[in-house]
Amino acid sequence: MPLSAGERLGPYEILAPIGAGGMGEVYRARDTRLDRDVAIKVLPAPVAQHSERLARFEREAKVLAALNHPNIATIHGLEDQAIVMELVEGPTLADRLAQGTIPLDESLRISAQIAEALEAAHEKGVVHRDLKPANVKVREDGTVKVLDFGLATAVQSGAREAGASVNSPTLTMGATEAGVILGTAAYMAPEQAAGALVDRRADIWSFGVVLWEMLTGNRLFDADSMAHTLADVLRKEIPFDQVPAPQPIKDLLRRCLDRDVKNRLQAIGEARIAISRYRAHPESGTESPALAKALPTSKLPWIAAAVAAAAALALGYVWYHHASEDPPPLLKLSILPPDKGSFAGNSIPVISPDGRRVVFGARVAGKNAIWVRDLDALTARILPGTEDGQYPFWSPDSRTVAFFQGSKLKRMDIAGGPSVSLCDSPGGGRGGAWAGDLIVFGVAGTGVMYQVSAAGGAPTAVIKPDAAAGETLLRWPSFLPDGRHFLYSSNNSDPEKVAIEVADLASGAHQRVLGASSNAVYVSPLGTTQGHLLFGRDQTLMAQPFDANKLQISGDALPIAEDVGIGVNSLQHQFSASRNGALVFKSGDSMDDLQLTWFDGSGKPLGTLASRINSFGVISPDGSTVVFDRRDPQTARMDIWLYDLMRGTTSRFTFGPNYNFNPIWSGDGRSIAFASNRDGTARVFQRSTNAGADQILTPPLGETPQTTRPQDWSRDGRYVVEETINRKGGFDLWLQPLFGDKKPFPYLATPFNETNARISPDGKWLAYASDETRSYEVYVQSFPTPGAKAQISTEGGEKPVWSRDGRQLYFISADRKMMTVNVKTGEKFEAGSPRMLFETRIGNALGNRFDVSKEGRFLIPTETEQANDSPLTLIVNWPALLKK
Repeated sequence: MPLSAGERLGPYEILAPIGAGGMGEVYRARDTRLDRDVAIKVLPAPVAQHSERLARFEREAKVLAALNHPNIATIHGLEDQAIVMELVEGPTLADRLAQGTIPLDESLRISAQIAEALEAAHEKGVVHRDLKPANVKVREDGTVKVLDFGLATAVQSGAREAGASVNSPTLTMGATEAGVILGTAAYMAPEQAAGALVDRRADIWSFGVVLWEMLTGNRLFDADSMAHTLADVLRKEIPFDQVPAPQPIKDLLRRCLDRDVKNRLQAIGEARIAISRYRAHPESGTESPALAKALPTSKLPWIAAAVAAAAALALGYVWYHHASEDPPPLLKLSILPPDKGSFAGNSIPVISPDGRRVVFGARVAGKNAIWVRDLDALTARILPGTEDGQYPFWSPDSRTVAFFQGSKLKRMDIAGGPSVSLCDSPGGGRGGAWAGDLIVFGVAGTGVMYQVSAAGGAPTAVIKPDAAAGETLLRWPSFLPDGRHFLYSSNNSDPEKVAIEVADLASGAHQRVLGASSNAVYVSPLGTTQGHLLFGRDQTLMAQPFDANKLQISGDALPIAEDVGIGVNSLQHQFSASRNGALVFKSGDSMDDLQLTWFDGSGKPLGTLASRINSFGVISPDGSTVVFDRRDPQTARMDIWLYDLMRGTTSRFTFGPNYNFNPIWSGDGRSIAFASNRDGTARVFQRSTNAGADQILTPPLGETPQTTRPQDWSRDGRYVVEETINRKGGFDLWLQPLFGDKKPFPYLATPFNETNARISPDGKWLAYASDETRSYEVYVQSFPTPGAKAQISTEGGEKPVWSRDGRQLYFISADRKMMTVNVKTGEKFEAGSPRMLFETRIGNALGNRFDVSKEGRFLIPTETEQANDSPLTLIVNWPALLKK
C-alpha cells in the first residue's frame, strides 16, 4: 500500500519514501511518542493480505525483534501491516563498493562486524538468507548495521511446511505455482540456488562472497544473465589466487566458499576469530589449524545434478553450446499478474534480450500501464508514466523499453527516470524493433513501416504497403542478428496472401518468407545465422529452421506451444523470445477486450449490449438501432453489425472478407457509411439499411493506402466528415460533399493531428480533438467553413460527442473521465467550464468513441472487468521441444 508524506500509521507519521525492494516499500517516519525517526517497511501484499501468512509473520517478527545487537538494525514492532525498524543513516556497502576496491584493513573491519551480527543471529536460530552489500549499512562513525535480518524467511513463512520448494529462497517448483526467485543470485549459496534446505552455513557462503567483493572490487559471480550467474555459483572454479590478500584471509575465503556444506566453515564465529587474530598480528601470517586446512572445492553428485535445473529455473536460460556439456532440461514456469490486477488483453509479454526481465501491460484498479518483472524479484513493478502505454519492446542492451502512448513513440530507462518522446505515431503503433541506435516501427493509421533514431527525431518511411498487391498493413517488425534486415507481418485484403516478410533496412527491398497471419521472431544460439523462426498458426506457436544469411526457411515447422493468445484486433500472437533460449507467452483468447455497455448519467452500468467491439457503437437518429463494428473471434477480421434496441436482437450488416469498420449513420437514418479496405485501399462506402449493394462514397485520398474513414454525417445529408492520413502520416479532417461535383476537400490539414470529429445537431459547428498543444484537447470550429474556434477541454480531452439537443458537449479527459460542458450553438458558439460526470473504462485507443441517447444514457465501448489473470507461461530451453 503506497504511503504519502503526512499519512500516519498509529503513532508514526510518514515523512518520505526511502526505497523499495522484494521485501516491501520503505519509508522514513517520525515516532511521535518517542520523538525519533524510524524506518517503516510496508509488507508485500501476498503477506499483508493473507491472514495466515500475516499471523505467521508476526510470530517470526517477535523472534527477529529479539535480535538486540549493535551490528543489527533493530525491529521495534509491527503497525498496521508494516514493520517498524531502526532508521540507519549512511550509505550501504553497495554504495561504498561502487566507488571501487575497499582497502584490506577497512574490508576486515567491516567484515568482522558483519560476522558478529551473523553470529548473534545464528545463536538465536535466525538465518539471514539474503546477505548482500545492499543489506549492509556503514555509518559515518564506521559502525556496521546489517539490515533485513530474517525477513526473507519470515515473508515466505506460512505457505507450506519447511523444506517445501516455496520456502526456498531460490525458487518454487510446484506444478501450480509461479517460478519465483527469492534472494539475490550472485550471493546465494550453492544449496540455496539448487532449491535445497538451507541453514546458517548459507549465510557463511554469502559472507565469503561479500568479503571477496570488498577485497577485489569485483563481484565473484557477475555473468550476463541470472542463469549464467546461478550456473557459476554452482560450478564455476573460484580463482582464490587472484585475491589481493594475505594467505590467512585467502584460507578463510576458501573455507567460507566451499560448495560442500560439510566442509564449509561451520560457524561464523570462526571467521570473526580468524579476522580478529590477523588484525592483531598481521605480520605472523599464521592461522588456526581449523582454517589452515584448505580443502578442495568439492562437486557432490546432487550439485552436479542440480546445476542445469537451477540455472534454467533462473528464468533466463543459458543456451549451452559446448558439445561436451549436457543441455539443461526443458522447464515450464508461470508468471502471475500484479496483485489485484490482470494482464491487459492487448499487450504482448516481452522478455528482454538478456532474459532477465519481462515487460507486459496490466490493469490494476481500472488503470492500464506497462509493468516490468525483474525475474530475480518477488513481484512486478509499474513503470511510472506509462499509463495506457501499449506494445513495449526492448533496446538491444536490455536497459530501456520503448512503447507507444497515444500518438507518440516513447522510451524509458528501466533503472528510472521520465519517459522521453521520440516521434509521432499517429493512431498508435503496431509494434517496434530496436537495433543499434535505430528503431523500426509500424503505425496503426497508415500501415507504413517507419524508422527513427533511438535518440528521437523525424521518422522516415522504410516500406509502404503495396496497394496494387493488396497489402493493407505492415506491422510487428523484428530484427535479424545483422541489424540490417527485419521481419514483419504483411496483412492483405486477400487472406491467402497474408505473409511474414523480410526487408532490407538500407534499400527497402523486401521478400516473402512464409504465409502466416502472425508476427515472427528469429532466435539462434549466440546470435548465429542458423536458427529458427518462431511464429503463430491459429493459437499454436511454431518453430521452423531459418537461414538468416539466405533469408530462407527450410525443413518443417514444428509446434512448440499451444493455446497462445492473439492480440485484440491485431493478429499479433502474444509471445516473445530472448536470445538465450527463454520463451514467454500469454494463453487464451485475448480478443474479447471491449464491450458496449450502457451507463446512466452518474456512471452506473445499466447493461451490456454487445461484446468483441472493435471501436465504437453509434445510435441511430431515431434511437431504435445501434450500429457497431465487431471482430470475428477466429479471423480477427471486422464487420458491421446492427442491434435492434426494441427487440434486443443482433444482425450482421456486412460480410467480409475484408475489414469493414467505423460505421456512422446518415442524417435520416436510412443509410450507413463505413470504411472498408477492399482492394488494398481504405475507402468509404455506404449502404442502405433496407437492401442494395455497397456504393463508393469517397474515393481514396492521398498517396498511401488506409487513408480514409468516416467520422460523422451531417443531419441535412450534405457532408460526410472523414479522417484521412497526410503524407507525413498525420491525421487530417476532410469533407466529402454529397452534392455538386462531390469532390472532397480538406477542412483541417495542419502540421498537427485532428481526429474524432462530430458535427453539431444544427450543422453549424464541428467538435474535434487536436494535439496542437502536444497533448490532445477538444476544440470547436465553425462548419462547414473553419473559422471561429474555441478550446473546450483544459487538461486533456478527446472523443467529443454532442447531446441530441445540442445543449451539451461531452468528451473524455486524459485520465478517462466522462466530462460535460454546457454549450450554446447557432450563429455564435458559447461554452461553459468542463465538469466531471463519472470515471470510465472506455477503451484507450484514440479511435474508440462513445454515444449518448436522447434520454441521456451513455453507450460506451468499455474494457471488460473480467480478469485476465491466467499466468504467463515461461518456457526455459524451448529448443528441447524440437527433439521430442
